[in-house]
Amino acid sequence: MVFKSKQQVDNSRNNIKINFIEPNTKVIGEIHSESDFRIDGTLEGTVQTTGRVVVGQEGKVKGKIICTNADIMGLFEGTIEASNLLSIKDEGTIEGKVVVGKLAVEAGAILNAQCLMKKAIKSLQPIDEEKSEKSEKTA
Repeated sequence: MVFKSKQQVDNSRNNIKINFIEPNTKVIGEIHSESDFRIDGTLEGTVQTTGRVVVGQEGKVKGKIICTNADIMGLFEGTIEASNLLSIKDEGTIEGKVVVGKLAVEAGAILNAQCLMKKAIKSLQPIDEEKSEKSEKTA
């Protein structure tokens, strides 16, 4: 794999590590990281991180992203699972499936996807109703 790992210093907080896939770089495969990830090149495969994934304006991803937060400014085709926030910027395009906690779509963005919001689904059915349904099924 060809990508750079850079370290940025936030003036008031601790060090933040960010992995980069630079423009004109193509990666095929699976990436697991505990740091933020920025893709300005092409990725075919899976990115899994506990941090943020940013697909830059020149970035193209085909596959799966599993992360806490994601910002899409380029092209994404596949499945995104963002446990917290998925933000699609005005230049961004998503085709596929989206599973998120929160979704922000700017004017001009393209979202052609099946969308599932995790937190909304959990709150649809109160706990008391779930218990009563289980007891009805077993009786």
